[in-house]
Amino acid sequence: MTQASWVQGVFRVGSHSTRDVRLDLFWLLGLGLLLIATGIGLRDPWPADEPRFALIVRDMVATGDWLLPRVGGDVYADKPPLFFWLMGLCLTVIGSLRIAFLVPSLLSGLACLLLIYDLGRRLWNRETGLAAALVLLLTVQFVWQVRQAQIDATLLFWVVLGLYGLVRHLLLGPAWGWYAVGWAAAGFGVITKGVGFLPLLILIPFAAMRGPRWSPRMQSSSVALWFIGPVAFLLAVSTWLVPMLLAANADPTIAAYRDEILFHQTVGRYTDAWHHREPFWYFLVQVIPGLWLPLTLLLPWLVPQWRKAWQAGDLRIGLLTAWVVLVVLFFSFSSGKRGVYVLPAVPALALATGPYLLDLLQRRGVQRAMFVLAAVLATVCLLGAIYVQIRPDRRLEMISSYEIDVFGPLLLIGIAGALVCAFTKPARGVLAYAGLLAVTLLTVSYWVNPAMNTARSGAAFIKRVEQIDDPTAELGFVGFKEQYLLNVHRPIVHFGHARWREADQEAADAALWLSGSGSRQLVVNDYARKLCFADTASQSLGEANRSEWFIVRGKPDGKCVARGKAAALYRYAPPPRAAD
Repeated sequence: MTQASWVQGVFRVGSHSTRDVRLDLFWLLGLGLLLIATGIGLRDPWPADEPRFALIVRDMVATGDWLLPRVGGDVYADKPPLFFWLMGLCLTVIGSLRIAFLVPSLLSGLACLLLIYDLGRRLWNRETGLAAALVLLLTVQFVWQVRQAQIDATLLFWVVLGLYGLVRHLLLGPAWGWYAVGWAAAGFGVITKGVGFLPLLILIPFAAMRGPRWSPRMQSSSVALWFIGPVAFLLAVSTWLVPMLLAANADPTIAAYRDEILFHQTVGRYTDAWHHREPFWYFLVQVIPGLWLPLTLLLPWLVPQWRKAWQAGDLRIGLLTAWVVLVVLFFSFSSGKRGVYVLPAVPALALATGPYLLDLLQRRGVQRAMFVLAAVLATVCLLGAIYVQIRPDRRLEMISSYEIDVFGPLLLIGIAGALVCAFTKPARGVLAYAGLLAVTLLTVSYWVNPAMNTARSGAAFIKRVEQIDDPTAELGFVGFKEQYLLNVHRPIVHFGHARWREADQEAADAALWLSGSGSRQLVVNDYARKLCFADTASQSLGEANRSEWFIVRGKPDGKCVARGKAAALYRYAPPPRAAD
């Protein structure tokens, strides 16, 4: 079978019946579930972010307070609540936090695949939609992120839905209903995470690309109709904003939450971030080359095609590629950066790749490049297995830190990758890459994650605490991690969430509390112990989350006690279901 014939056979080029569309959807959902859903229920929430969100949602459902997110009773104003509401709905329906916390990301990932497929099918043809959705599913950052319970996968759904609605209107319209959907999705995106307005940036290149050379373009319409979008946006945002603002008038706690989330966390985090500070070129150099594979590997063949599309005035490619650039630039100008921030640009880039992918897959150079990528990754895993075999110290270090012997998983992925490459050969390099990715994700789901779960979830640390602490005495935590509260089985006290920028004051607040009674004990990290509890009786709890932890009892430093503030105290009792 020639290169062209097997590619055309896989994509069924020229067949556009309803049956073909259904078959595409069947394969997309099946492969999506295989790569995304496998392993759900086999691990608990892990840092970063997952334990915090799961803790918020568990307590939100238990208390019935859905308006104000709280971490152990302390108000959490970093993110709006829509993501928590969706996870809470899943928890209410499913009943198991271990399953429910991953469901919003799973559904978001599958929905993104279907939206990109349908948009590609409408803009070009069925084969293009299928190619765009498949390359999106095989893109490292996308498939990895929708397997996590961070907020970004759900944000991605709103961004893709917003793009879908706006593009349906701007390029295939007029379709004012879809235009309103696009703006409403951006509004729901904003109350998921502040940058949910990203789909609206596509209106900038649309307004700039005027003139007869750009097509297809929506026919001109009444100016008044364009205001439907902002109205839909405001209505979507108001589902959270209006109840919050009304409640803020009567509750100073909610008023403080309002000011923090609307001004400090939204504007301040972008203009003057207090962590994750990276240089302007961070995404282009350190994130996109690796996490956007295999799309970045295809750029030498794609860029000339995109250039021709721009020269020909193809507004479909023009809008999509311009929007991707705008998203990357938007986050590059911010002082704070994390690799996941540019995830919203990936589906649009995959969609812009779709029209050319079938042609590229019939080129020997593309297939060989994909084969080399798969072979290199398999070789790296084999070398990693050899390295930990000849360096038992590093092997034991990994076992001590994560309770997993990485030799077995690395060897499995390496050998399976080598077998996949031997079976597919360079002529079908894309299948070699897809096979290696599938083997890696399945190994992570069924071997790596269950083995690491006790250590990464915080359950092992809390078990050590509960073995050493005095069950008859009050227990406090200083500088706690959210997973500790998620796993604790008894009432505790703490001194505020995420006070790492005021660690000295938090230690002083804890010292004041400890000094108030002889039947109190504190879990502290080594920094706080040296600062305020050096003369107390202490027992080591070992290392967790890159810190050494101790449980201390007795009289703390008097200077710390004098600086302590009693108002900083929070009492937290886990809901009954936490002990199940």
